[in-house]
Amino acid sequence: MKTKSIALLAGMAITCTLMLGACHSDKKEKEEAKQAQAQEAALDDPAVKTGTAEKGSLSSNIAVPGELVPYQEVDLFAKINSYVKKLNVDIGSQVHTGQLLATLDAPEINSQLAGAQSRIKQQEAVYFASKATYDRLVSTSKTPGTISQNDLEQAEAKKNADYANVEAAKSAYKEVASNLDYLQIKAPFDGIVTARNVNAGAYVGPGGKGSDPLFVVQDQGRLRLVVSVPEAYVGGLSQKNEVKFTVRELPGEHFTAKIARLAGALDEKLRSERVEMDVYNKGKKLLPHMYADVEVPLPSNDSTMNVPSTAVVSSTEKVFVVKVVDHHAKWVDVKKGFQAKDRIEVYGDLKAGDKVIINATDEIRDGQKVND
Repeated sequence: MKTKSIALLAGMAITCTLMLGACHSDKKEKEEAKQAQAQEAALDDPAVKTGTAEKGSLSSNIAVPGELVPYQEVDLFAKINSYVKKLNVDIGSQVHTGQLLATLDAPEINSQLAGAQSRIKQQEAVYFASKATYDRLVSTSKTPGTISQNDLEQAEAKKNADYANVEAAKSAYKEVASNLDYLQIKAPFDGIVTARNVNAGAYVGPGGKGSDPLFVVQDQGRLRLVVSVPEAYVGGLSQKNEVKFTVRELPGEHFTAKIARLAGALDEKLRSERVEMDVYNKGKKLLPHMYADVEVPLPSNDSTMNVPSTAVVSSTEKVFVVKVVDHHAKWVDVKKGFQAKDRIEVYGDLKAGDKVIINATDEIRDGQKVND
């Protein structure tokens, strides 16, 4: 009797266990079915976060390398063959416009000058003689029948030819005398002598010491900051813009300069436009031919549309944004422009106030219903 009771109790326990397991299994299946249904609903009608397309300009910067070059730089050569007689300056000398830098000596020029002067006197003597002859003939011709008209004309022609020879001799003298000016090397502008390639006594000139200049003079009080802006960004350049730049040799120093000149054409090889800024180097901290890291501002047009930068999707097929129209996604093809911080210019079928999905992906299909 006792054995039957134990068996009965065991059977009841097993039955309860099976019933509880079945209940738990049914509840788990319902939860899983509910989650699956929610996932399907999320895929069919995903929740998205939207932003708006806005009309207005963005200010963007591009970083480009630049070089500081002298505002003016000149190589000074000797025009005629001569010897260096005296040097008045050296490397690092501060010079001013018209200052005498060196004196050259060419002894043969003095001989040429004396010869040219002698030829002037010679031609003047011939001219004075022919003029006197012509004057006498004119005076005598006043008596009718004494001098023929042909003789008078021949004498006048001789006098005029001799006068022309005098003028030619004077021009030859001036040509030789002008060479004396080339024996004095002067500074063409205020600047600093950055190179001296000769010493006193050196033979210089076209047939002298190769192609090395006597001096190199640079204007370092004012420098040109030269950069090449890529073709894609030249449309936003303006002479009203101010750039910022730094040089590695002066860490912690920041400089500014205003755009002064635009080339107005692209370099055929680099596909970029040359841009120059004037830098006034009062403290002489900056040196010519230093390299600079330059930030060039590129303001955009006020009429362009811009959207959050994360709203632009770049797939292998196209670049687009996903616009929300009546709770449905619509792909809009766009082209990208300047980007500034968290917004970017776009060109496409958008107008101010349009809703666009901020974190758009190509998984949100065109025409799909969305929950915004």
